[in-house]
Amino acid sequence: MELLIGLISGAVGGNVAGKVVGSINQGTLINSISGIVGGGLGGTILGMITGGGAAAGGLDIGSIITQIAGGGIGGGVVLAVVSMIRNKMS
Repeated sequence: MELLIGLISGAVGGNVAGKVVGSINQGTLINSISGIVGGGLGGTILGMITGGGAAAGGLDIGSIITQIAGGGIGGGVVLAVVSMIRNKMS
């Protein structure tokens, strides 16, 4: 369940970051894919750092919010990295 939360929030986070910071916007598809990758990684890493939460099987509101935040931030970060790489290549 925690992975699904991270993937969905990552996709949303990637698209929100693309809309808010126009210079990293790569289109809806690339924003979503980057966000999904970042959300999966961000949620997993945050779960390891914080010692569990939803990753440990707890699905209380605090752990769900942590997963959403980690996924969204991870999605935005990966989108920024992808944008930098694509800009350097062109």
